[in-house]
Amino acid sequence: MEDKQKTRCGWVNQDELYLRYHDEEWGVPVRHDGKLFEFLILEGAQAGLSWYTILKKRENYRTAFEGFDFERIATYGETDVQRLLNDPGIVRNRLKVTAAIENARAALRVRDEFGSLQDYFWGFVDNQPIINHWTSLSEVPAQTELAVRLSRDLRKRGFRFVGPTICYSFLQATGMVMDHVTSCFRYEDLHTKAST
Repeated sequence: MEDKQKTRCGWVNQDELYLRYHDEEWGVPVRHDGKLFEFLILEGAQAGLSWYTILKKRENYRTAFEGFDFERIATYGETDVQRLLNDPGIVRNRLKVTAAIENARAALRVRDEFGSLQDYFWGFVDNQPIINHWTSLSEVPAQTELAVRLSRDLRKRGFRFVGPTICYSFLQATGMVMDHVTSCFRYEDLHTKAST
């Protein structure tokens, strides 16, 4: 059972799933193409919804989208779109489903050009996490100039559901930007690891 008494960022609730996500994943640098693609799709699926809603559906997404294997997803056609739209375990929004497929195709093009999604995404932060030192949740921005730049570049490359706010959430989730507030128990550990 998770320690619910630890000081955490103010956005996390007391659900075990959410606590584990905050404590073990959020803000930890992700340097794996499949995992980066997973976060990109899940952050896009979140548009207009809460992250908690998507987190509860995450395992269903992993099954429905074959482990977020973007090579496989890139081959999806209308039969797959219908299968996904009929799946009650995910957000059944045609625009979001077709965007995931288009994003898989765009991810293949990015991988071909840059060698990997990791090299492409981490290039935006010079391969080093940006460590912020927010003292309260109210200081954490919804987007930044970096997120705007990433969003523009992704759209230019054919990605969808990648607005600046989604991109900033993606950067936070994957540890390219570390936004745990300074009072959160995860801040010091991630700050120390990023500095070494």
